[in-house]
Amino acid sequence: MPQEVKEIFGSALAAKVRTLGPSMTRSMHRVAEAVANDPAGCAALTVTGLAQRTGTSEATVVRTARLLGYPGYRDLRLALAGLAAQQQSGRAPAITTDIAVDDPIADVVAKLAHDEQQTLADTAAGLDTAQLGAAVAATASARRIDVYGVGASGLVAQDLTQKLLRIGLIAQAHSDPHLAVTNAVQLRSGDVAIAITHSGATGDVIEPLRVAFEHGATTVAITGRPDGAVAQYADHVLTTSTARESELRPAAMSSRTSQLLVVDCLFVGVAQRTYETAAPALAASYEALAHRHRR
Repeated sequence: MPQEVKEIFGSALAAKVRTLGPSMTRSMHRVAEAVANDPAGCAALTVTGLAQRTGTSEATVVRTARLLGYPGYRDLRLALAGLAAQQQSGRAPAITTDIAVDDPIADVVAKLAHDEQQTLADTAAGLDTAQLGAAVAATASARRIDVYGVGASGLVAQDLTQKLLRIGLIAQAHSDPHLAVTNAVQLRSGDVAIAITHSGATGDVIEPLRVAFEHGATTVAITGRPDGAVAQYADHVLTTSTARESELRPAAMSSRTSQLLVVDCLFVGVAQRTYETAAPALAASYEALAHRHRR
């Protein structure tokens, strides 16, 4: 992991622990909570010392470090030391993400930009690239791709399908639950179904994914809750970040940002794998629309 990514991840450690917490065992969660709550103290501990402090094993400490995005405990310990030094310097964040009703618009812009950047960093740090690679491979070779999403997630589903269509793949976005299930029944082995749900519990998205799963399609879940109900019908799970919502910033705003990053990663991976056909398809779509941009 590049140094700049480590630094971003260190500042987002507490948020990452919250995001990945549901997928951890109880012992791993104890280790994660310890490093998030006391980075300075844990940075001073060896892997054996941290295992003793948390009542776990050295293997659990190493597994937790890897789940948090590090090759091993040594790398996590170095990041913790950097985070501790930053905290001890007394430098407070320049802005907070809480937006007040009477905030000047310039402050709103700065706070939202800060929060969006943090959401993207959290999502990148927690994204399982092996799962992403498997989803890319399945999508690139799919006969047909169905994408399910409602509300804000439905907008992300439409964004993904538009991109896939422009590189010559057959893709549909479904926000109507009845049409989604009707189409899912037609899927078979060699097809791909993608469900987008931040909560992991949206019934209108889970139901068509279940049907697609039972009919042999490769299924992908893009969710902020990898332990949610949607995951039981997903061959591959791509985790988005879980951000704190406020009165003026509902959860759908931050979840959309993280979902868009994940679908962009998925799309670019597919475009790379299908470049020989994707590039001409993109060029053809640009040419077909060029006259509209010259008006």
